[in-house]
Amino acid sequence: MSKAVKPPMTEFGVSVVMVVYRTGPALERSLRRVLAEPAVGEFVIIDNGSTPEEEAVQDAVAASDDRVILKRGQGNVGFARGANLGARSASGQLLIFLNPDAFLEDGCVAARQAAIKAAPTARVGARVLNEDGAEQRGARRGEVTPVTTLLSLTQLSRFRPFRGFEIHQEKTSLPDQVVPVPTISGACFAMKREAFLALGGFDEGFFLHVEDVDLCWRVRKSGASVLFHPGARVTHLGHTSLKAPLVVEFHKGVGLARYFRKRADTPFRAVLAFVLTPAILLVSVARPVLRGRPLRPASRG
Repeated sequence: MSKAVKPPMTEFGVSVVMVVYRTGPALERSLRRVLAEPAVGEFVIIDNGSTPEEEAVQDAVAASDDRVILKRGQGNVGFARGANLGARSASGQLLIFLNPDAFLEDGCVAARQAAIKAAPTARVGARVLNEDGAEQRGARRGEVTPVTTLLSLTQLSRFRPFRGFEIHQEKTSLPDQVVPVPTISGACFAMKREAFLALGGFDEGFFLHVEDVDLCWRVRKSGASVLFHPGARVTHLGHTSLKAPLVVEFHKGVGLARYFRKRADTPFRAVLAFVLTPAILLVSVARPVLRGRPLRPASRG
């Protein structure tokens, strides 16, 4: 098989950035889908830690396609720091951050290119789908606050008195055009490299999870838009990491606590963050048990 050669970067050239950490079997499919997209001019893979089998998959992909830039050896530095490393290593004007268990669907890249041309400082999210084609929870969300988070995590927002506090919007009508929303999923989003770096990239104080929520807040705080693109589709498996669910949810809870402290710009918000943070951390850690998920990663043997 002949080696694919990296094409020259043009205006709005696309660099896909992917941070990899013990993803499992989904990784190879995700890598191949990226390289099957002709609009992708560069593919930056940051390997935060992989099994020997996964390293072999990445090595084979890098050897077969000149568009691939593979960085390894920094250890598990967390998602935010790894993504920032990928952004600094990229040369495309348009960055598309993609989870290693997510698969680009036809037209996803082109749709984001068009949206960024119309709104150069925006962060543009995708319509994130489950494998059955249903919109995934978290693809588009409202304002993430201590109250809305706690009510959503405990599912109290399903009940009439609290319905106005539900964060997730996947059950609302799908818009027929690009629309602004407070928060989008970090599983797959696009942003101009210049705009991303001007904001300082992801806050590296977040190790895993919530850095995407924080970035949405900072984008909006800067006066730019966070956009949901219903025509940019990506399938996201989720929960494929070999990391134990209990550890993942712990990082999510810690990330939420950090985020609420960051945005507590009034005494009332500071008190609210202080009071509700322990409950949010407890509910986050308890979720794998409540869902009946194993507390240890599944064996690959």
